[in-house]
Amino acid sequence: MSAAQKSTNVRINRAPWPIRAAIRFGSAVAPEATARRALDLFTTPMRSSRVRALGASTQDAVERRLTIGAMRIATYTWGDIDRRPRVLLSHGWSSYGLRFVPWVAPLLDRGCSVVAFDQPGHGRNEAAKITLPGFAETVRSVVEHFGEFDTAVGHSLGGAAVAAAMAHGAAIARAVLIAPAADGVAAMRRFANAIDLPEHRRQDVQRQLELATGMKMDEFASHQLAPRLAAPALIVHDLMDTDVPWEEGERYARFWPGARLVNVQGLGHHRIVNDSEVMSLAMRFLAGEQVGERVVSTQALVFAG
Repeated sequence: MSAAQKSTNVRINRAPWPIRAAIRFGSAVAPEATARRALDLFTTPMRSSRVRALGASTQDAVERRLTIGAMRIATYTWGDIDRRPRVLLSHGWSSYGLRFVPWVAPLLDRGCSVVAFDQPGHGRNEAAKITLPGFAETVRSVVEHFGEFDTAVGHSLGGAAVAAAMAHGAAIARAVLIAPAADGVAAMRRFANAIDLPEHRRQDVQRQLELATGMKMDEFASHQLAPRLAAPALIVHDLMDTDVPWEEGERYARFWPGARLVNVQGLGHHRIVNDSEVMSLAMRFLAGEQVGERVVSTQALVFAG
């Protein structure tokens, strides 16, 4: 299937009816309180991330705690961490670092050392709120602690965090972004639709978030960050992804000068992470092989916002 034939449908994972009803009612009678409640929901990872992580295999990882500000996060390392090449694995929203365990053996077989971690509020960490700027800062801090990484592999919001960290100076030589989220405003609109939050109230939530982080959401959009990146990158996205639409991965490839795009089909947003063919593509890219196609356009090209 060509890009022109891809699906433009994005699945809306509807929140439970009591939440949607409360948001609809609150938007009319208590808009400020409702905006605060919506922001709380938007920045709170699902508890299932921590439950699944506790039951996940570590594949004999060395587990340590890394202090970042007031938080201590779980890290997992495999191999001699001083050995190069060194690879970082960055999970997505409401996921966990051990989600990448299937990557460990192939990377070790290629002589790599491997680092994964749990974002605040995720995995084997304590409950906490987190935002995209927080995701990116965690990636930057992990890189600062362990030293330069030859490659970072990021999925979904974890891919966006890798790109943002690189744009802000994180020492990562190349990146593999799998189904990366490219637009925080679009993500918030999907979230607002899921909880039945009207658009004008969503804008209130966005203002609150920007006030809390001290950053505009547009600062983390791919078309703002990617042109600043000179490192090679491989973008892999499913044409039929109904969680983060294909256009967002294509946008990274379009605006990132050294990026190439691989389109896949039938893997969706989650199974793509540990698909054997996707991992094989990544291993070829890590070995220096040219993988995927260059997306050529100008920065003036209109994109879906």
